[in-house]
Amino acid sequence: MGIKGWLWVGAIIVVLLAALVWRIGVRSQNPRKLTNGEAPDVDTQWQSLSFTSGGSKLEGWLLQPAPGTAAASPGSLIPLVVVAHGWGSNRTRVLRYARPLYKAGFAVFMYDSRSHGDSESIKAPSAFMFRDDVMAAVETARQLPGIDPDKIAVLGHSLGGFGALLALDKGMEVCAVITDSMPVRFETMMRAELKRKKIPAFPLAYLIPPIWLIRARISQAQFRAANIPAILSKRAGNAESGRVPVLMIHSNGDDFISAEDLRQLKEQLPEGTIDMLFVSTKGHSASEQEPAFWERVIPFLQASLNLPAKKVAYGTKPQAVRENI
Repeated sequence: MGIKGWLWVGAIIVVLLAALVWRIGVRSQNPRKLTNGEAPDVDTQWQSLSFTSGGSKLEGWLLQPAPGTAAASPGSLIPLVVVAHGWGSNRTRVLRYARPLYKAGFAVFMYDSRSHGDSESIKAPSAFMFRDDVMAAVETARQLPGIDPDKIAVLGHSLGGFGALLALDKGMEVCAVITDSMPVRFETMMRAELKRKKIPAFPLAYLIPPIWLIRARISQAQFRAANIPAILSKRAGNAESGRVPVLMIHSNGDDFISAEDLRQLKEQLPEGTIDMLFVSTKGHSASEQEPAFWERVIPFLQASLNLPAKKVAYGTKPQAVRENI
């Protein structure tokens, strides 16, 4: 075979490899879609809700405060927490947050992001989709009868928390944001997803991100602007200064998204920018099982939403490290 023939063979191999990488990129950008049961397993009143984001229909549940709480009194406007799940999850899987919230007097609005649960799917899900979906959920909640439009907070797990912080930078108006087990960097979430799908990180962790951006029509400028330390430096802080209180929680036992991301974030932010809590539960979706989680979350919400403090017993003494940075 002559030189020209070998060049053709080389070109074909390059094209085939590029097609394979593209296919892997597409596969990695399609989250698993877990359906929900017909009804949430809760001991309070609830209703199904539908709303739209980006032209797609999203499904959710609205849970009312537990009977006997001050917020459940007739005529009272109710504070609300929007709960945003992470990549490959759904609203059923974040029901684990619901009971302490509605027992403390909050309404809880949880929903399936696009391409998740029972919501409609799109071609190329991304962190920016999570951003837009949580913004749509907040605006939907703000218009619900009986809900106090000036007392809304967001609790986001994993990529749901990442999307919530991106939403702050786009002007989402809430009283507080809480993140749990959130990746701080795009590289962290990419490597975690490749690991979950048993796809080798090298060299794909460098080749796949551009595919995601192209398919989701995200520009390099938008990608660079999605910088969590910069967003927090600009948007997070004390409400009296016109900023949004942010509490970031991570478990030292998280084997999917390492708590090291949050530790490194601490070094990049001015003191007092955010509240931070490390707990000791095992896994990526178990932080709320530690009493210290709720001993911090409920008072943080009450203070941020300017609500009367109410002491609630959450169990044993916490084994956690709380930091304010």
